[in-house]
Amino acid sequence: MKKKNLLSNLLDWVWESRSDLYENMTIRDDDEEVNVITKAEHKEDVEKVKEKVFDAADRGSFRKWRFLYKILAVVFAVFFSAVLLITVGQLPKTGELDNPANNEVERRYVEKGLAETGATNIVAGMILDYRAFDTLGESHVLFVAAITVTILLRLDKSERDPEDTKITETIGEAEEEDKIFEPHHDAILQKIAMILVPIIILFGIYVILNGHLSPGGGFSGGAIIGAGLILYLNAFGFEKTERFFNEKVYKTVIFSGLAFYALAKCYAFFCGANELDSHIPKGIPGHILSAGLILPLDIAVGCVVACTMYAFYAMFRKGGL
Repeated sequence: MKKKNLLSNLLDWVWESRSDLYENMTIRDDDEEVNVITKAEHKEDVEKVKEKVFDAADRGSFRKWRFLYKILAVVFAVFFSAVLLITVGQLPKTGELDNPANNEVERRYVEKGLAETGATNIVAGMILDYRAFDTLGESHVLFVAAITVTILLRLDKSERDPEDTKITETIGEAEEEDKIFEPHHDAILQKIAMILVPIIILFGIYVILNGHLSPGGGFSGGAIIGAGLILYLNAFGFEKTERFFNEKVYKTVIFSGLAFYALAKCYAFFCGANELDSHIPKGIPGHILSAGLILPLDIAVGCVVACTMYAFYAMFRKGGL
């Protein structure tokens, strides 16, 4: 077998040409018996799969979009790699005499963080004021992760055709199978949950509301609240949990949290860049209502994190909220 270089493999991937790796395909069954199929047999199986999966009328447009996707993927990878290499090339060399002895940005955070942000917790002032857009990106990473999990695990709510032999379940079938995991009068679990869940959620709210005053904030407090919701779900089941937390609530909270965060910081940065007064009071450092936008931003981040944790668990559990 002739070994191909990187460029040849890349072109094979873009043009979807067959690789020499398919010369012999080995399939191992559960009973450890080994069956070897030839390249022709594998090609025939692939064509049968395509006939079942792809609509013949739309196959042409699908191939065009797939080809365009691969071209854009290659262009983006090359462009991003070039940007990284150029950026690394502009970094100062190690050991040069004119390199800064200390990080002046770090010094400013420590010396003027309290006066400029109003937060006694310097870490909260840094991630939600100086570097607020970075935290917004982290929140969107959670949102994109939730969307990805939803795309992969979400089940169709409509009933499927009885003649359809596909493996994918509907949400109704998944709920029926999930009932074996639902608690059936588990007195110990439910009694403990009735005591712990309110304490966990209240503690999570405390961590969020005091994030600008002490260690904590939206990420840690949201994770605590999400753990409380998951405990409640395991103790009382989806039927009771969906009375106050369902798909509509999830979408509303996620959208509201991210939209508020983006709009609030865009306004704050616009005012700061143009040397305008934002009219957002910083309050008295150490008081609960202080630090300007940091407290409401912590609340928004906490809501996003809590909803994302619960959504992950629900998706893996039954394929829906």
